[in-house]
Amino acid sequence: MKGISVVIPVYNEQESIAEGYRELSSILGGMNRPYELIYVDDGSRDGTLAILHQLSDNDPNLKVIELRRNFGQTAAMAAGMEQSEHEIVVTMDGDLQNDPAEIPKMVAKLEEGYDLVAGWRKFRKDPFLNRKLPSMIANWLISTFTKVRLHDYGCTLKVMNVEVARGIRLYGEMHRFIPALAEEFGAKIAEVPVNHRARRFGKSKYGISRTIRVILDLITVKFLLGYSKRPIHLFGTVGIVSSLAGFGILALLTFQKLVEHVAMGNRPLLSLGVMLIIIGLQFLVFGLLAEVLARTYHESQNKPIYTIRSIVQRRLKDGSPLELAARSRGEQWRRAAN
Repeated sequence: MKGISVVIPVYNEQESIAEGYRELSSILGGMNRPYELIYVDDGSRDGTLAILHQLSDNDPNLKVIELRRNFGQTAAMAAGMEQSEHEIVVTMDGDLQNDPAEIPKMVAKLEEGYDLVAGWRKFRKDPFLNRKLPSMIANWLISTFTKVRLHDYGCTLKVMNVEVARGIRLYGEMHRFIPALAEEFGAKIAEVPVNHRARRFGKSKYGISRTIRVILDLITVKFLLGYSKRPIHLFGTVGIVSSLAGFGILALLTFQKLVEHVAMGNRPLLSLGVMLIIIGLQFLVFGLLAEVLARTYHESQNKPIYTIRSIVQRRLKDGSPLELAARSRGEQWRRAAN
């Protein structure tokens, strides 16, 4: 039976730690599976770390990771996933708003054949203006640009195979893009409604200003998902369109000069046409340079441009019965990540 690793990034959550730990221990203990709780302290300045150390003294299933300073939720989550030891990885917040009772249902959904199951806070218990509204905007933007349609990208409660957890690389504040990044590897993704609870302690560390950062991260993710392996298609398209527009303007001015005898030396369109051609050539050069960088990146790390789910080969050995040999997809995910 597959074990479960639960990764919980925490930052100044001393009021929530003990109760959340008890809930998780009760739920996971009742599932009759090997499990571990991985709390990642992201540079807390209150008593969070001390409480975690006290709890770990009496529980071998509890692992406490202390980061040297506050690196952010994405970095804390990445650290926890990297240290996970079991086949199933669960991520969740440490503020008690994610309900641990949803974990068995999500694990069961994962074992139906999915690689990642994302939670959907269908009835979210948060203020509308500074929490729900920014999330609605972010969810629409991410779903539109990544083509991975989910209702709730911001829900930290997710269950995934360890191959997914180890295969993706998180930077900046990209933890909310985990489903989109996993989809690049060909992950099979599902979304299930989960219970969401009102905040009882402390205050949210996110607000409407976060939407701007989400947009900037979304631009990065869109480029990585769509053009990291073929950047010339992006830069080259912009360059060609710009150059054609410039040539078109200059052709029009030339026609007017030769046929209609219209002076063009003092016309702004002349400068615009020349500028568009120069900009187009610059984008083409950027595209070629990006192609060289992309090829160097993939070839220097022996990083494949594809991932294989499985390989099945039919063999007959010395008249023995027909055998099926399959290569695990986990090996392919890890090879793609390295």
